[in-house]
Amino acid sequence: MLCDAHIHFIPEELSAHTAFYKGVWTDKNALYAFLDKQNITKALLVYPSTDAHLKLGFRRVAEIYNSTLEGVVKENPKVIGAAIIDIGEASNIGYYVKTLKERGFKALSIASSYNGEFFVEKFIPLFEAAQTLDMPIFVHPQTINPIGFERVKDPLLMPVLEYSFDISMFLGLLMMEGVLEKLSVKFIFSSLGGITPFLKDRFDRVYTMLHSRRIVKDLGKLPSQILQNIYVDTSGSSLRNIELAIDLFGEDKILWGSDYPVNAAVESNLAMLQALGEERKEKIAYKNFLKIFEP
Repeated sequence: MLCDAHIHFIPEELSAHTAFYKGVWTDKNALYAFLDKQNITKALLVYPSTDAHLKLGFRRVAEIYNSTLEGVVKENPKVIGAAIIDIGEASNIGYYVKTLKERGFKALSIASSYNGEFFVEKFIPLFEAAQTLDMPIFVHPQTINPIGFERVKDPLLMPVLEYSFDISMFLGLLMMEGVLEKLSVKFIFSSLGGITPFLKDRFDRVYTMLHSRRIVKDLGKLPSQILQNIYVDTSGSSLRNIELAIDLFGEDKILWGSDYPVNAAVESNLAMLQALGEERKEKIAYKNFLKIFEP
């Protein structure tokens, strides 16, 4: 069995207002063929934070995307839909999320930042609603104006470094603001949580030093222990990086994700998991996913 925690599809109505998300990104039949060819049982369809909102606004983007995704979910039982939100609905977010669940969505998809800001405090009502309604939240790197973009605009460095730092910073802020400890939201972070797995030892070492000097707030636990409260998807990562993620988050918190259509090399990506042993491979390939969406 195989479950995919990270696939994409962009409605043509939105694609027309984006600079990058065209072609295969809008090909629903190609997506379905991919799921069938790879014998994927269930797949979580998430939003890659396009630039369509610059022309249409967040509300209209959410309306178009969610309406289209609603149809996809009804049309293909393999697809689990992660709805996006109108960030202007913060004052009425509980009711807003409830209506999304009633429409058949089983998860929410948010970006790691919006318009150059990290919405931690602003999203507390959203997180609380997701907790109450048991709707996992998938966090995708912000692709428009990620952290550092105001200083470096480069077509390679932005997706490799700035996306990774953006999602890592949001994760760090959730930890520092107590969200990961106070709430039981099932957060799923894309791409192994950015650079976080590489910094396990440094997080603990620096926190211990700063805490002993009363420079940083008391988190109650080491950062590496708090970070075990989230899930991450592999997004086509190498075996070496997945092993680092296992060391930080634990083998029960890793979900296999193709990041389709970005990375469709399923066979080789799954084959390398054999080195982890059959039990770990099964957890990553489908068991951890099913515990979230089909407990």
